[in-house]
Amino acid sequence: MPRDELDVMSEIKRNYILQKIKKEGLRADGRKLDEMRKVTIQTNFIPRAAGSAVVTLGRTKVVCGVKIEAGEPFPDTPNQGVLTTNVELLPMAFPTFEAGPPSEDSIEIARVVDRGIRESKMIDLQKLVVEPAKQVWIVFIDIDVIDFDGNLIDACTIAAVSALSTAVVPGSTIGKQDFQLPITCKPASVTMVKVGDTIVVDPDLEEEQIATARLTVTTA
Repeated sequence: MPRDELDVMSEIKRNYILQKIKKEGLRADGRKLDEMRKVTIQTNFIPRAAGSAVVTLGRTKVVCGVKIEAGEPFPDTPNQGVLTTNVELLPMAFPTFEAGPPSEDSIEIARVVDRGIRESKMIDLQKLVVEPAKQVWIVFIDIDVIDFDGNLIDACTIAAVSALSTAVVPGSTIGKQDFQLPITCKPASVTMVKVGDTIVVDPDLEEEQIATARLTVTTA
């Protein structure tokens, strides 16, 4: 289809979304303004991972695997374990996603997810110390986006929290006992965007494409 025809169709779709919200208080998919899409969660999806989860949020789908291994702490936090988060936008998920180094979008999503988990103090990092200033447990959160239809931040947060909640620290790998990852709370994030003059919760792809602002709130 020629580019100008695509632009016309995009404008028609944009106007439809805006008018439906303005006149009916509903969104293009029939949801209320503050209504989220259906969420499904399957944990322990990856047998060899310390913890894992598959999450669908509407038609958005992500997979999270948690790996935990012993290593050195950061010099400025010698008495805490280490948390690191990575998000990969797989080419199969959306036509514009490309293989290779992390994109700006994937880095931003990873930072928001990581900050929500870290600032809520979901994990008691002090309990992940093996030997102060020498050895701690390092928690790697790896999230792959399988299908993309909007709101990756919330989908990735749900997946990360679900995977961490089932994770087991492999103490046996250093001659100690295995134990559950020390979880203190389970944070939740809610993402909103501004469409026209209206705020909507859990935007799908079409809403994100015409949004003029975005806000994510994470709370424990």
